[in-house]
Amino acid sequence: MTIHTWMLLLVLAAFGLTIWAQFRVKSSFKKWADVQSSSGITGYETARRILDDNGLYDVKVEAVPGELSDHYDPISRTVRLSEPVYGSSSISAVSVAAHECGHAIQHKEAYGFLVLRHKMFPVSNFASGIAPFLLMGGLLFRAGGLLLLGIILYAAAVAFQVVTLPVEFDASNRARAILVNKGIIRNVEERGVGKVLNAAALTYVATTLYALLELLRFVLLFLSSNEE
Repeated sequence: MTIHTWMLLLVLAAFGLTIWAQFRVKSSFKKWADVQSSSGITGYETARRILDDNGLYDVKVEAVPGELSDHYDPISRTVRLSEPVYGSSSISAVSVAAHECGHAIQHKEAYGFLVLRHKMFPVSNFASGIAPFLLMGGLLFRAGGLLLLGIILYAAAVAFQVVTLPVEFDASNRARAILVNKGIIRNVEERGVGKVLNAAALTYVATTLYALLELLRFVLLFLSSNEE
């Protein structure tokens, strides 16, 4: 098989990994959503306690529709929790709430990778929107310059995903420590927290791996087109 065939197989394998990772995070969340935390406090109460204990009284906590739609908005300084997390006292709920508060704490402390990610976002957002069209056009019309420009923009989008990894890992590490130290979970419940947070982290790893392999494949296509 040629190098291009091998690369295509690797990309397909990575894509399969992203699908499996998404299934894993949903199944882990569902499993531990049926297990109540010993403290009995809800996702909202967990978030509010963590934020207040870190002096983040001005950070709001809001409920949003959907599942796994939880996120921290640094612009409005708001922790948004999905409805299954906001009002639930399950292991899944307190884990997700603590993770999002981890991002709020990162913001307060000007955590390096978070600051870098915020600076990269406008470029990445633009690049991810236009790169696919440039790559497609470059391949379709055998336009090397167009393909190269698409690769450069796609690389910017991939770099954003790479920088996201330490941000997410750090937020999860903060969440685990906070939940135990604040007595929101007991030590025996930490296993469930780890399962939920690790499954979520795997989706970021899988997506980044897929993007990196795709980038490498386009680079190889560009190099081979120049040799023809």
